[in-house]
Amino acid sequence: MVKVLISDKLSPLAKEIFEQRGIQADQIVGMTPEELIAKIPEYDGLAIRSATKVTPEVLAAAENLKVVGRAGIGVDNVDIKAATANGVVVMNTPFGNSITTAEHAIAMMFAVARQIPQANESTHAGKWEKSKFMGVELTSKTLGVIGCGNIGAIAADRALGLKMKVVAFDPFLSEDRAEEIGVEKVELDELLGRADFITLHTPLTDSTRGILGKDAFAKMKDGVRIINCARGGLIDEDALKEALDSGKVAGAALDVFAEEPAKENALFGNDKVVATPHLGASTTEAQVNVAVQVAEQMADYLLDGAVTNALNMPSVTAEEAVRLNPYMKLAGELGSFAGQLTENALQKIQIEYQGDVTELNIRPLTAIVVEGLLQPLMDSVNMVNAMAIAKERDIEIIESKNEGEGDYHTLIKVSVTTDKQSRCVAGTLFADRRPRIVEVKDIRLEAELSEDMLYVTNEDMPGFIGALGTVLGDAGLNIATFSLGRAAEGGEAIALVSVDQPASDDVLDKVQALPHVRQVKALKF
Repeated sequence: MVKVLISDKLSPLAKEIFEQRGIQADQIVGMTPEELIAKIPEYDGLAIRSATKVTPEVLAAAENLKVVGRAGIGVDNVDIKAATANGVVVMNTPFGNSITTAEHAIAMMFAVARQIPQANESTHAGKWEKSKFMGVELTSKTLGVIGCGNIGAIAADRALGLKMKVVAFDPFLSEDRAEEIGVEKVELDELLGRADFITLHTPLTDSTRGILGKDAFAKMKDGVRIINCARGGLIDEDALKEALDSGKVAGAALDVFAEEPAKENALFGNDKVVATPHLGASTTEAQVNVAVQVAEQMADYLLDGAVTNALNMPSVTAEEAVRLNPYMKLAGELGSFAGQLTENALQKIQIEYQGDVTELNIRPLTAIVVEGLLQPLMDSVNMVNAMAIAKERDIEIIESKNEGEGDYHTLIKVSVTTDKQSRCVAGTLFADRRPRIVEVKDIRLEAELSEDMLYVTNEDMPGFIGALGTVLGDAGLNIATFSLGRAAEGGEAIALVSVDQPASDDVLDKVQALPHVRQVKALKF
């Protein structure tokens, strides 16, 4: 039975969904790293929130793990590079708590504009300091949105409803999209100089870490207010403290901090700072949404091969997975066939898609071809890490599409270039949707691959087939199918022979010793 470990607090609906789909789900919360490492080998999937750290050590121990599902957006706690290297899909749920997080940012903006938490505390203390808490209106003010993806766009929409003007900095925001959501796209320096309020909605990456630092604060308007409900590392907290102390920044509302749980922080106790303990996604609706979403995504992948919201491999919908299945088998066989015949350093892989297959999502097909090619060279490759491994080894991968039909309604052709030679293999799906090899090294033939096969190249001369049959018969190897092709009369010929048992090294040596044989190789599928 497929097994999933839920190692953080998730809505009970997640466990219910797994079990309804026939997946055993165990929820064990609060494990130490050592306990998780000891437990993880049992599981095919790991469902987490932000508490569990999926480190290289955890992934190295997770010998059966296929997918990590993060119930939420941020995946700072998952080593994606190590997961990819170990062939583990990493998924998140980017839309499950988008509204909740955007609403929290707007609430924090109101709070810092009107000093609501400070006024609340003062009033509860019976001070009635009405004149002390002079706020500012949001209407007609300019909100600068750094990161205008899903959450940033929702925050911008809410701000527009408050009659604010919104400027946005996001390298991935197109002019058309900016116009559609009603924001003005600007560069970062312009945003910093124009904004009365700045809200952050960008992931934490090498390029965004410390995006609001000393230099950035110097470019801002005097009296600007900062809201951060994204990631703590986006703001240099020491620089923010200096800006608050100098009056450059009038106030800050922070839901996230560089180090969490934040039990101590230089900004704590500052009466210009509104602070909450990472509550951006903390609504009943959001917790249910992300738990349901991550459980459904993980179950779809583990049971059907559908990939949704993955960060380290192409997405494949459940509908696509059904249509792609026979093509994936064909792609895998072609890659494996070429890989088993490749004995030198790979330099280039060219994959040509013709006919019906061009209408499909070819990215997973390419990944499977590359997986098949690399598997004879290493044990740990799969479709998740195949493309990354190829990149690490400087293997060039070229995809092309030809929508017109040739001799077949659909065809996938894989050409491999090594430092010694080039060879190609092509295959199609017949009416029964079963893969067939139809071309090897530009020689036409037709063969259905089986578990054990012999690949023989020879000169096209009389008597070869009889001699080969005699060697296999003497060894007690029964021939299931026999496929032949040749370049021209008397030229190079290829035989693909399906046998009922694997051929021993002794049998291979005897075939190799036959007259006119150039190469013989045992293949396994």
